[in-house]
Amino acid sequence: MSTQEWHNDALGNKVVEALKKNEFDAVYFSNREQAVEHVLSYISGGNKVGIGGSMTLNELQLPKKAADKGAEVLNHNLPDLSAEEKNEIRRQQLICDVFLSSTNALTLDGHLVNIDGVGNRVAAMTFGPKKVVVVVGINKVSKNVHAALDRIKLIASPKNNKRLGLANPCATTGVCSDCQSKSRTCRAYSIMKKKPLASDITVVVVGESLGY
Repeated sequence: MSTQEWHNDALGNKVVEALKKNEFDAVYFSNREQAVEHVLSYISGGNKVGIGGSMTLNELQLPKKAADKGAEVLNHNLPDLSAEEKNEIRRQQLICDVFLSSTNALTLDGHLVNIDGVGNRVAAMTFGPKKVVVVVGINKVSKNVHAALDRIKLIASPKNNKRLGLANPCATTGVCSDCQSKSRTCRAYSIMKKKPLASDITVVVVGESLGY
C-alpha cells in the first residue's frame, strides 16, 4: 500500500465514523468499482432514480448503469431539454425512489456542505426521495465547514461555472468573488450537520479523487 492509499483510507474511515455519529448511514470503499457496486444495490428495475448535477456521478457512469438495471432515470442534465422540461424533471426528482448525488464538500466531523444554483439538488438531498445516496471522493474531505466553503469557492464553483460556460467572474479568474451576476450559481447554501429526521441517507465515501 502506498502512502497516498494509506492516507486516503485513514481519512475515509475517520469521516465515515463521524457521519455515523451524525446518524447518517455511511460506508467507505477504497476504489470506485466497489463503490459503484454498492450504490447500484439500492436500485431495482422500475425505480425512478433522480440524478443531481454531479461530475462524480458522470465519472462513475451511474446514470447509465442505473438505466441498465431497468430504472427510469430522471436526469435534467441531458442536452436539448427546454427550461420547462428541466424544471419538471427537477420536481420529479423530489419524490423519486432513489436520488443520487455527490456533495461539494464533506467535513472531518461528518457535515455535508453544498452550494446550489437552482436549489433542486440540496432540496432533494434533504427531504423527499425515499432513498438518497451521496457519493463523494476523498478529494472533497475538508477540515471543517469554513474550509469546506473555501474549497467550494476556490475549486468546485469556478470549475462548474467554466464547465457550464457561464459568464461569471470565477469562470475567468478561477476564484469566487461573491459576484452579483444574474447567472450566479452560488445561491442556495446548505450544511447538513445531522441526518434530517425523516430522510434515509447513505453517504458512500470513495478513496479516489472524483468530481470537483
